[in-house]
Order: sequence, then structure tokens, then C-alpha cells
Amino acid sequence: MERLSEHYTDNVAWFNETLGVGRSVDIVSRDYLIGGRRARLWVIDGYGKDATLERMGAFWLSLTAADMAELAEMQGFIDRFITFSETNVSFDRNDIVTNVLLGKTLLLVEGLPGAALMDAKEYPGRSVGEPPDGKVLRGSHDGFIEAVVPNMALLRRRIRDPHLTMEGHKVGIRSRTDAVLCYLDDKVDRELLAEVRQKLDSIDVNSLTMAQESVAEAIRPKQWYNPFPKVRYTERPDSAAASIMEGNIVLMVDNSPSVMILPTTFFDFTQEANEFYFPPLIGSYLRLLRIIVFLISLLITPMWYLMVSEPGRLPSWLEFLSSPEPASLGLLWQLLVVEFLVDVLKLASLNTPDSLSNSFSMLGALILGDFAVQAGWLGPEVLVYMAFVSVASFAQPSYEMGYAFKLLRVALLLVTAAFDAWGFVLGVVGILVLLATTKPMVGKGYLYPLIPFNGKALRRLLLREPISRDNT
Repeated sequence: MERLSEHYTDNVAWFNETLGVGRSVDIVSRDYLIGGRRARLWVIDGYGKDATLERMGAFWLSLTAADMAELAEMQGFIDRFITFSETNVSFDRNDIVTNVLLGKTLLLVEGLPGAALMDAKEYPGRSVGEPPDGKVLRGSHDGFIEAVVPNMALLRRRIRDPHLTMEGHKVGIRSRTDAVLCYLDDKVDRELLAEVRQKLDSIDVNSLTMAQESVAEAIRPKQWYNPFPKVRYTERPDSAAASIMEGNIVLMVDNSPSVMILPTTFFDFTQEANEFYFPPLIGSYLRLLRIIVFLISLLITPMWYLMVSEPGRLPSWLEFLSSPEPASLGLLWQLLVVEFLVDVLKLASLNTPDSLSNSFSMLGALILGDFAVQAGWLGPEVLVYMAFVSVASFAQPSYEMGYAFKLLRVALLLVTAAFDAWGFVLGVVGILVLLATTKPMVGKGYLYPLIPFNGKALRRLLLREPISRDNT
């Protein structure tokens, strides 16, 4: 801890140099004369609320020497002459600089030990509109934004319980990024909370450039070969609030609208917010439909390749599957090329301006569809199966899980092509082994509640149960 100097001029010079007054155009500072004493204020342009600071500055300038005569420390000045509620005193120079860079306003007054830090900031940000992913037909249409303070308010609006705890942390040696753990202190697993807290506090990085992804990569188990996601993200306040009510922990990271839900298991990815805005029967149907379609998308192209790779392998009633039209490329290469091109189109669509999106969609459809078949590069059957796989991937709300299944599907296809039926069987077994050996970021296990088995919890994950006192 580097304490403030006892001399006002030394402190002013140090903060001017450290904060970059005159070097950075967004560091605003000005001098006051408050009751005959010199004072100086620092704030970052774009953070400070101009109306609040102007009102307080006008009041300070009206103070007289008699008003200041009885004051011996900064806390007395705050108690009498600063109306803004979120104000505290600090004597640590480094802590003061960090708070100013977080958006707080710094005030030094000659003859008053300590520095006043006023949280009169207003982050620039967008409105709480509905997030692009996780849309619902009914229900709330608000979403998290890139600032943690409004995000905490969105959760408070839904959980008006004094047990709801927002635990703040600073992560990153240089960035000092705000990270907030949200949980119900009377329902959360204390051992799990301690594990998450320890992982968060042990992060040793300079900055969290990619926000929540930087945090996830810093604390998740080191299994680079394993594509299964270790954490679940959401931009929906209602989904985050429901997870907190069930005893989970939500981790917010400043500068990101996505929050992390911990712990995360494989079966958590079977749920989606839409199911809870429909009656239980319809919600259960939608959930089971998503699970079945997603499993089919993993196995359909390797199974089809296995069935048509040798004539006479299929029964007579499935013979229509065994005669794909001839094309310039072999069947395996056709499937791999279309897998590659689908991802290219996805990446290209992210960088396509909205005004050109219709033209891009038409061009992509012509190139991958009619033109490719007419040129003899691809067979129509390949496009049909890959179109189903592409559509099925959007039925899964988690992009990370979708790409994990894609990589496993390609690997299973290659193993099947190399070793025929035995390769398909070994590939499926390998996927199950990989799933069983996946290390969760925190919690009981990646396959919980199947391993270790908890029938009631498993049933709630596979079927949409009616909302009750204990089921959110």
C-alpha cells in the first residue's frame, strides 16, 4: 500500500502524472477554491455525470472559510458537503487510481487527509433489448448489456430477496476488470462457491480482453483435445434468475452481455427458455424433439455413408438410400467439402452488411445448391443430408455445443470411412468415453445427474416439469 502524501501539492502532482493529465485527452481535471482551501477534481470524460458534478461543484464554491474551519479529515467533508450517496475515503494511491479508471470521481482538498471517491459515473451502453440468441415467442424481451451494474439491476428486479448476493471481484493485473458472483447465500452450495471464488481469485493474467471467454479459459480444466463446452452462457435475465433460484452461481464479467452459469453439466444444454413459456406437455415435447434431432445430426452422415459405401448392405425397403447419384468427387469428399463450405458461409454471414444479406443468401444457395449439382461436383443426396444437419445445428441454443458435435461428426465420419462398421462402432464408443472423461469447470461431474445418478434431477432435465415452489 502506497499511502497519500501529507502535502497537497505532492499528491496533485503525483495524480496528474499517473492519470495522464495533459497526456490523455479523456482525463478531465479542474481546480476549485472551497472555503479558502485549494481542491482538485479528476474524472474520466464519458464516465462522469455532468449534471451531478456541476450541481455539487456549485455547492462547494458557495462554502465559506467558516464552513471548513471545523473539518480535520476528508470523511467530515463527505458527511457534510457531498450529497452523492456512493462516496468513500481512501488513502491508498494505487487503489485510488484504479477506482478513477473504473469511472469514479476523485476529489482532493488541501488540509484534509484522504481522498474522496464519488461513484457518480454513467457507463456508455446500449439499451436492454432482446439478445440475438435465445429469442422467445412469449415472455420478457430484455437482455443483459455490457455493463455489470445494469445487469445486476435486471436480476434484482426478478429476485427481490435479501439473500441474493452480488459478490464483487477485480480480475486482471492491468485491466482490473469487474467480475461479479451472483447467488442466493441460503441456497448455494458453499463448497462449490468456495471453489469458484478460489479459481476466480487465482487468475493470473494481465487483462480479460475477451471478457467471459478469457475468464473461462483461465479457470477451466486443461483439456485442449476435448471440444465439449465446460460452461453455459446466457444473455437472458430470466434464465439467469431461474438458475440462481435453483442454487446455481452466475458469473458476470464487465464488457460482456453474456453471463456464465455454474456448475454446468452436459444435460443442462438440453434446456431452452422457450420451453418454460409453454405448458409442460408442449415444453417436454420441444425438449425431447431437440434432443432427438441433435443426436440424429451427430450420427446421420456417418451412418448414411456406412450404409451406402457397400451395395447390398441395406434391406430392400431402404434401397432408395443406397444409390446416390454419381458426382466428380467421391462420397466422403463430398460430405467433407459441404461441411467445410457450410462453416465458410456462416463465417461470411457474420461479416455481411445487413443491406447485402439477402443477396448473400441467394448467392450461397445457388453456389451450394443448383450450380454445384449441375456442374457434377456434388450429388443432391449429399446436399439434402447436409441441409438437415445445418438446420438441426440451429435447434441447439449453445453454439459451443453445436461446434463440438460438428467436430465429433466429422471425426466419426473419417473413422467410419477408414475402418467401415468397426470404425463406426469404435467412433461412437470413443465419443461416449470422451464425454465421460470430460472434466467440469466446477461441480459434481460433467454427466451429473446420470453419473453420479440422481433420478429426480435427471427427470427434471429431460422433461419440462410444471413450475412449482422448488422448480423454477
